[in-house]
Amino acid sequence: MHIAILTFEGYNELDSLIALGVLNRIKTDDWRVTIATPSLKVTSMNGVVIEQMSTLEEACAADAVIVGSGIATREVVEDQAIMSVLRGLDPSRQLIAAQCSGALVLAKLGLLNDIPACTDLTTKPWVIAAGVEVLNQPFYAKDNIATAGGCLASHYLAAWIIARLEGNDAAEGALHYVAPVGEKEEYIERAWRNITPYLPAPTPALV
Repeated sequence: MHIAILTFEGYNELDSLIALGVLNRIKTDDWRVTIATPSLKVTSMNGVVIEQMSTLEEACAADAVIVGSGIATREVVEDQAIMSVLRGLDPSRQLIAAQCSGALVLAKLGLLNDIPACTDLTTKPWVIAAGVEVLNQPFYAKDNIATAGGCLASHYLAAWIIARLEGNDAAEGALHYVAPVGEKEEYIERAWRNITPYLPAPTPALV
């Protein structure tokens, strides 16, 4: 499994790197999580430079993708070279998630038609202007598309992806590892309360 986190110039460290950390709690040989960038290096909104682990083209072939956010997302959606590549994203064969202003990228790609979204308060008016209903909640998913609003909602996206690809027990284990000591049960319960309504119904066991 390849999970790619799209990370652009001016990225928000919390959005890309918290998801990276949670997703990497899965320790199986076929599980790979990468930072996918349009260039060899990108610099965060606070000056943190990271190197490319995969390309945008490779992300379009991944099993799951998180579109990260940052201070330059409006510039990203105006960049025809980037958006042309990202039109290769396909929810019929991939899980596609967006964090905060990443929802604007999905909106501009036409992936949120008739699907409401979660996003941060700064990005909200831009997503609405793109014709997408914005929900006042941290997480929402429909079929293979999910969005989260607020930096500290990024673990919801990571847990949703793990649950979809590896099962609920794996997702709970990843959340338990990162949750604050003394608050683990409360933290996990809140996460499931937000995620569970948007997970596929369990398949009944054959008798």
